[in-house]
Amino acid sequence: MRGIEGEQALLRIILSESRTHGGTPLHRVILDLLRAEGLAGATVLKGQAGFGYDREVHTLAIEVAAVGLPIVLEVVDTEERIEAVLPKLGGLLAGGVVTVERVRVIRYAGPPPIA
Repeated sequence: MRGIEGEQALLRIILSESRTHGGTPLHRVILDLLRAEGLAGATVLKGQAGFGYDREVHTLAIEVAAVGLPIVLEVVDTEERIEAVLPKLGGLLAGGVVTVERVRVIRYAGPPPIA
């Protein structure tokens, strides 16, 4: 596994869990694309509450089935690899928020070898 310690880029994609692409949840389509493109790794987080351009608050409540909660995908890799995948994401993202920022990776390592 290649090391990516030091100055790198963080790609963050925020969208609604209700978004789909070809009948598949959009966050899963994006996750599969990022994996196929060989990025170092990605994490999908599901928000408990949020609002977007429509200003409607979506929240996780026990008494109602939550719909449209925010999903956040985060990817850390080199700036070049992040920039290379952005055009491929463009065709999938008609809405949502996409940001790229510089981050300093302190440690990037897999689990220790089994003794």
